[in-house]
Amino acid sequence: MPTMRIRQAAELLGVSDDTVRRWIDNGALIASQDDSGRKVIAGDVLAEFWRNNARPLPPNPLGIGSSARNRFIGLVTNVISDKVMTQVEMQCGPHTVVSLMSTEAAHELKLEPGSLAVAVVKATTVIVETPKAPDGLAAE
Repeated sequence: MPTMRIRQAAELLGVSDDTVRRWIDNGALIASQDDSGRKVIAGDVLAEFWRNNARPLPPNPLGIGSSARNRFIGLVTNVISDKVMTQVEMQCGPHTVVSLMSTEAAHELKLEPGSLAVAVVKATTVIVETPKAPDGLAAE
């Protein structure tokens, strides 16, 4: 089972090391010790904690229904257009989403930096990769 150090878990969760230590101290998150005596968190424990404590999705500001379940509400941060194509960058929480579309579509949607938008991902293939030699990630 892979384990993570407190610092790594904090970076992944977007909180401080102290917050993770408080969660461990109050029993909300279970940690163990590695061979060096440092506190580590088992990958499955961290995954369950994250799933159970994830922030709720923000309300759907546009009120649009869709069959796609991968919807990321965010702000447009950059729009680069030429005569035919437009690249739209969005910040959706901690994630940057980039979309390529026709310039005509971007104009119709009135996309510009600061615009509220929803990135909808409907894909037949999702590729999952893991690092070859994760920094500080240990397998038991």
